[in-house]
Amino acid sequence: MTNTTKQALEASLKRMLLKKPLNKITIRDITEDCGVSRMAFYYHFKDIYDLVEWSCMEDASRALQGKKTCDTWQEGLLQIFEAVLENKPFILNAYRCISRDQMESFLFKLTYGLIRGVVDEKSQGVSISEADKTFIAEFYKYSFVGIMLDWIKQGMQADCRIIVRKVSTTMQGNVSNSIQNFAAGR
Repeated sequence: MTNTTKQALEASLKRMLLKKPLNKITIRDITEDCGVSRMAFYYHFKDIYDLVEWSCMEDASRALQGKKTCDTWQEGLLQIFEAVLENKPFILNAYRCISRDQMESFLFKLTYGLIRGVVDEKSQGVSISEADKTFIAEFYKYSFVGIMLDWIKQGMQADCRIIVRKVSTTMQGNVSNSIQNFAAGR
């Protein structure tokens, strides 16, 4: 029941975003649209921005299911782009209404797990510290987020498959090289 209510609130928010900007939507608008009480909203979320973040994380986690390995990270990244594109009105509206810090924070959480899975897989059997693995994952996380934010800022016009192919080409072998370089420097 709890997830059903959250999903109903999410669906209502997305419907509302097709009609007006995020900063003009009230909790009352959302709760009336989906037929739940304000108390039910506040039971699940502290404010509309909390609902936006939850919605983004839900969409992204569905897109990323099982895509955190060397063989599948490109597919996971493409699916993140596709999930963002599928929710274009929602994302563009959120991008215009929430701070860049909030958008970055959401994207950092999303991409770090994807990259960290690859770093962990590639570093098996290599003597490298957790701090160094974290540094490598964060380094690539910042690149991914920067590229995605530029894409969103430009209205998501570029073909996301081409972007992912370019990211993949740029990264080809670089995670493994970084791991080996850190291991050799110990």
